[in-house]
Amino acid sequence: MNNNIKQEICDCFDKNKVNMIKSKSLSDEIIYDMADFFKVFSDSTRVKILYALLESELCVGDLVQALDMNQSAVSHQLRILRQNNLVKFRKEGKAVIYSLDDSHVVEILSQGLSHLLHKNNYKE
Repeated sequence: MNNNIKQEICDCFDKNKVNMIKSKSLSDEIIYDMADFFKVFSDSTRVKILYALLESELCVGDLVQALDMNQSAVSHQLRILRQNNLVKFRKEGKAVIYSLDDSHVVEILSQGLSHLLHKNNYKE
């Protein structure tokens, strides 16, 4: 994209605002990574898993039962969530216990739900 502003697009055009926004813009790498990050939330199964983990730490068996899914599907989605640093796990003997990675994930889920409830009049 050309950094020079060649023409005014509309009557409200403000060169100072445009230059300020350009000076604060994120790198393409960060923009692409952010887009990939939000793609993880585009799968309803992953969102179900995240919301279940919002309530409590759970093992795969707990998730399978709570979400009425098969183990391979849950394990596959957990792998994607781990790769994207949204969930973490710890071992307790033979059991693998999953939880949300950190408070940022809790905040993203809470804000997403809050926005939907506010805009769409959903009932929790």
